[in-house]
Amino acid sequence: MIALITGASAGIGAAAAEGLVRAGHDVVLVGRSRAGLDSVADRIAGLHGRRPDTSIADFTSFEDVTRLAADLLDRYERIDVLANNAGVMSTERRLTRDGHEMMIQVNHLSPFLLTNLLLDRVMASGGRVVTTSSGAARTGRLDPADLDRSRRRWSAWLQYSDTKQANSLFTVGLARRGVAATCFHPGVIRTGFASDSLYMKLLLVLPGVARTPEQGASTLVHLATTSDGVEHSGRFFAKSVPSSATRGMTDPVLAATLWEQSVAVTGLSPTGQV
Repeated sequence: MIALITGASAGIGAAAAEGLVRAGHDVVLVGRSRAGLDSVADRIAGLHGRRPDTSIADFTSFEDVTRLAADLLDRYERIDVLANNAGVMSTERRLTRDGHEMMIQVNHLSPFLLTNLLLDRVMASGGRVVTTSSGAARTGRLDPADLDRSRRRWSAWLQYSDTKQANSLFTVGLARRGVAATCFHPGVIRTGFASDSLYMKLLLVLPGVARTPEQGASTLVHLATTSDGVEHSGRFFAKSVPSSATRGMTDPVLAATLWEQSVAVTGLSPTGQV
């Protein structure tokens, strides 16, 4: 069993990688930091005697994501789990080299592109897709015609919520295409995530709110290794059980519109090629 995990150089991704290795998977760590990936791979090798493969990719670049997909397809004959875990939150509005708002590209558009480029291999392997979303998706007000929030009032947390809503809608879109796909809320996790946000700093000091990376990763591992990841395709999970989702997270019409817009923005053809 081969599991690819993006955003695996620290936090939830690193913890999920160890959990999947413990469950018997061969893991491929994908991340932006070579040093971070090597550190995680070395730690897992020391604990379990198997060193995961690693791949560098920058999700602020569609070109880099396309290169990553080609490399993965060349290296692996099967992909049993694709864990879209890479994510970012920024309190400032930043544009990527492709000209898109950074959060929507890193959190949705690049995972959308990577998943579609790898999808035939995942499906041929009888595999599944697991995406790290957030409870923030419930407050999303996604506008597929304005993914970059260039025509609406800028709000960092509203934009982040939109990207997490997009994760849920992408999961719905995959499920409607016959893919075993789920997404989940990991909780507030003690990592460097959103370190420039006063709101996140407040959550981390409130008693009983923050969880460890291992606790946050447990649902990812559960969805990657149990029947829930197949039998509940299209569902949103929290603490390893199906959780409530808003209409905006599950609306099939909105999911279809987002899919079409994401295809256009990423340069994918109807056949899933760029």
